Amino acid sequence: MDDFGLRPLAGGYSGETFVGEAAGERTVVRIYADRGARRGPAAPEIDAALLGLVRGLLPVPEVLEVRRPDETSGTPGLLVTSFLPGERLDLLLPDLDADRRRTVGAELGAMLGRMAQMPLPRAGMVVDGDLSIEPWTGFGDLAGWVEQQRGTTALAEWPEPAYQDLQEVAARAQSHLDEVDRVCLVHSDVNPKNLLVDRATGEVTGLLDWEFAHAGVPGTDLGNLLRFDREPVFAEAVVDGYLRVAGHLDDLDAPDGRQRLLDRARAADLLALVDLAGRRGENPVADRADALLRAIATTGDLHAWPF
Repeated sequence: MDDFGLRPLAGGYSGETFVGEAAGERTVVRIYADRGARRGPAAPEIDAALLGLVRGLLPVPEVLEVRRPDETSGTPGLLVTSFLPGERLDLLLPDLDADRRRTVGAELGAMLGRMAQMPLPRAGMVVDGDLSIEPWTGFGDLAGWVEQQRGTTALAEWPEPAYQDLQEVAARAQSHLDEVDRVCLVHSDVNPKNLLVDRATGEVTGLLDWEFAHAGVPGTDLGNLLRFDREPVFAEAVVDGYLRVAGHLDDLDAPDGRQRLLDRARAADLLALVDLAGRRGENPVADRADALLRAIATTGDLHAWPF
């Protein structure tokens, strides 16, 4: 790609994201050639529409150009956006002192609280550039999801007692999710490698990589962010920030609102955790997810921490 002035973007795990330049300004170019292409021909338009929907409310780049793939010529889809400032949080967070971790956490919690207030009509996947939602079959059945994964993923290797423990946890988790009767926009991959932060101020300058965005349960992104990043100062600030912005929703202003929020966040993240654990052996993140899921199943505690 160097011949075209494109360089791989550091941290772009898909291998399809590059830094380019237009009119003297840096840009980010996403080429939907492999993983992106598997999402279908509408993927560039969906990502562009999502960025347009939240821009001004969340720190996302400006869309500069979007192209659908051309089957006739074999040209892949393309999305060009502005380049955002900041450092990736996964690289920055270990170096921050307690005060700065608190600042960053509160900013992130407030951002997730704003997302929790973006209502959508039904749960499901975004399927086109008009942001149409295709409902999920089996939504609201975590135990059914676990059973499905048992037959087709690495969960098949779990001993039967551990699997039964996981089914019981899934049923209890579903009861937490059933307390909320609305859906909202969910990014679904809010983890430090997809977040940009200004080192000096703690301001969140970017929320990247919207390929897994969908309409889902409020609190899902909170559970995602705090799945592995549980350092107390940071985690407590994230929850504080969320409650400051969205604490008036979903009965979170009750005396036990903080615990309700964390219970729902862990419950909502269980679906993604099961999916990741089902790919144990593929990468270190999947292996870590498997260890966490086994601890949750063994203890019956959604908040279990084995590390």
